[in-house]
Amino acid sequence: MSNGSESPLKTTPLDALHRSLGAKMVPFAGYSMPVQFAAGVLAEHNHTRAAAGLFDVSHMGQVALRGDGIAAALETLVPGELQALGDGRMRYTLLLNEQAGILDDLMVTNRGDYFYVVVNAACKEADIAHMQASLPPSVTVEPWEDRALLALQGPQAVAALQRHTDADLSQLRFMASAEMAVGGTPCLVSRSGYTGEDGVEISVPAGDAQSLAETLLSEPEVEPIGLGARDSLRLEAGLCLYGHDIDETTTPVEAALTWAIGKRRRAEGGFPGDSVVLRQLSEGTTRRRVGIRPDGRAPAREGAALTDPDGNAIGAITSGSFGPTAGGPVAMGYVQTGHADTGTQVNAIVRGKSLPAQVADMPFVTQNYYRG
Repeated sequence: MSNGSESPLKTTPLDALHRSLGAKMVPFAGYSMPVQFAAGVLAEHNHTRAAAGLFDVSHMGQVALRGDGIAAALETLVPGELQALGDGRMRYTLLLNEQAGILDDLMVTNRGDYFYVVVNAACKEADIAHMQASLPPSVTVEPWEDRALLALQGPQAVAALQRHTDADLSQLRFMASAEMAVGGTPCLVSRSGYTGEDGVEISVPAGDAQSLAETLLSEPEVEPIGLGARDSLRLEAGLCLYGHDIDETTTPVEAALTWAIGKRRRAEGGFPGDSVVLRQLSEGTTRRRVGIRPDGRAPAREGAALTDPDGNAIGAITSGSFGPTAGGPVAMGYVQTGHADTGTQVNAIVRGKSLPAQVADMPFVTQNYYRG
């Protein structure tokens, strides 16, 4: 089995468990990953929204940054405000190139004596090399090769987890992390996720990952969930998928991610592409990422062209599918700024046909994050 090159697909520590549970495995970012289990994508999506889903996200990159002045050093690579990030708090930010193109999006957590960084699977080798080459010698970049990462997501996720830890999870708010034993195994637990629901991500030693996953799956609320439902859940939540909705050709301002640019960073700059970002913040951009709601039931998928009502090209869909919770097709993409206002009528070209749609606010479903 290959991933389009000579290198074989990598596996996660949960590979045997996935196969024993009847997963359909597919190549993804160089890994063999479960796209769905026996229940199927629709049932898995709905179960996560209603109860709790367990996702294997061990293909993601986990990195520890250690040394002196980590926050200030990392701020030279990203536009996020990291020096004011409190102990145990986490922040979404973006690795930028000198043109303000997005090299990756990542989660950064201040763990007190180190910073914990989670990067995308397809980007992790490049991201780690970029950090190693760009950060000062006082900061060491330590990839966590021997860790798995599990995401437990949904309104009943934390209740299921609470049965297996003595930590008081009511004290763990959205975008915060804490070290705790789960089922007797030392873990780093973050109240975050990629579904729009309450939930956690659990960094666990690779050798303990299968037993922990089996423990969580033994809870009545918890079912295994594959990449297919992960994609429809994140799309309904209005969350970008790197390599599709954002990449090196998109800037944070075009991508409607200006909320990730810290106020002090806007004033001071000091990150790659800062002149481009600051100019776009003051002058605007020619295009912007927006939500799209096609009429009817047919989804408009990635690559579908967008036109104005007169048939003039104005952009394209970057992610699109049927949204089970939203009750219809949902999509996001880029349109010329003059067509970016909510409610603007557009057409999506699907299999040669022009289907009516409109620009819509994101997220498409209510976010249920736990803010304490």
